[in-house]
Amino acid sequence: MLHDFLSINRATLIARCAQMVASRPGSKPPNEPVLTGIPIFLDQLIKTLQIEQTAERGLSLAVSGHAGIGGSSEIGTAAILHGHELFERGFTLEQAVRDYGDLCQAITGLAEDVDAPIEVDEFRTFNRCLDNAIAGAVTEYANEQRLLSASEGIAALNTRMGSLAHELRNLVQTATLAVRALKSGNVGLSGATGAVLDRCLRALTSLIDRSLAEVRVSAGLPAQQQVISLAEFITDVASAARFDAEVRESTLIVETVDPALYVNIDRDMLTAAVINLLQNAFKFTRRQTEVRLSARASGERVRIDVQDHCGGLPPGANKMFQPFSQNGEDRSGLGLGLDITRRSVEANDGVLSVTDRPGSGCVFTIDLPLQR
Repeated sequence: MLHDFLSINRATLIARCAQMVASRPGSKPPNEPVLTGIPIFLDQLIKTLQIEQTAERGLSLAVSGHAGIGGSSEIGTAAILHGHELFERGFTLEQAVRDYGDLCQAITGLAEDVDAPIEVDEFRTFNRCLDNAIAGAVTEYANEQRLLSASEGIAALNTRMGSLAHELRNLVQTATLAVRALKSGNVGLSGATGAVLDRCLRALTSLIDRSLAEVRVSAGLPAQQQVISLAEFITDVASAARFDAEVRESTLIVETVDPALYVNIDRDMLTAAVINLLQNAFKFTRRQTEVRLSARASGERVRIDVQDHCGGLPPGANKMFQPFSQNGEDRSGLGLGLDITRRSVEANDGVLSVTDRPGSGCVFTIDLPLQR
């Protein structure tokens, strides 16, 4: 009988499963107790098989659950706890599936080694138990992932809204002070105070446009492309970014762009992308250094470069295009800028890349199709 075979070899089967886990690439240390769900499942399988040898076979479904349905059962409940435990301890969804697969392999392998036959009905019960256990563990693991993603999304949204409100308040306060000074009659609109007001209004417009573009990208809305002059586009972007350069004590150098170059882009999305790169450059470039913005044709492509003097990329920079990734000492913001920039560029049939210049800085490049 299979239940006798399992009862006699219980310790051996668990040891084989533990050995399989330890032999996987990137597995947890051997002393990490990751098999808590397997001994419980093994005991429930034995219990199910024992009941099915009695006159009350139907009672086994309370332990194992119905085939293809699962429902409330001892195996399903234990599998849910196992999936929860794996998630809490940082294991992958693959681990939740492989644990039960390892047990299946251990049972069939040992049965073959000792020439212990498994009857068809027993094997059918075994498969039903495995299916329900895997379904329970995977479902619970997926539920935990959804809850975590929702929680992170809400936290990110709250932080983003707070950051946006902070930027808006600072600009509005500066503009308000400029207006008060102008109303006093002691300064003229064409003077330095008027220039401050003008920069604040431009920065507000840029901030709002960038936020709207980010919403569109995050919502997965398609790009609304139009053919525009690359030179005019670069001029507009540079004008919106100069205020940030002054705040960060940097100099923005804009190279002359060939007026014959055109691109077919969603202007709002790409404006948000380039301004994000410029703000990132102002954030990390060394004080009193320059950030350079340039655009040129390269065959049938157009390259928009943002070059800074940050000193080179830090360790872990290969993950910088992932959401919530922050690599420098300045941790202001969410680490979402480069992820949104990448998606904005890709929505316009472009490619975003970065070139490291150790000891000097780095160059972020937006590669787009040239519009003839």
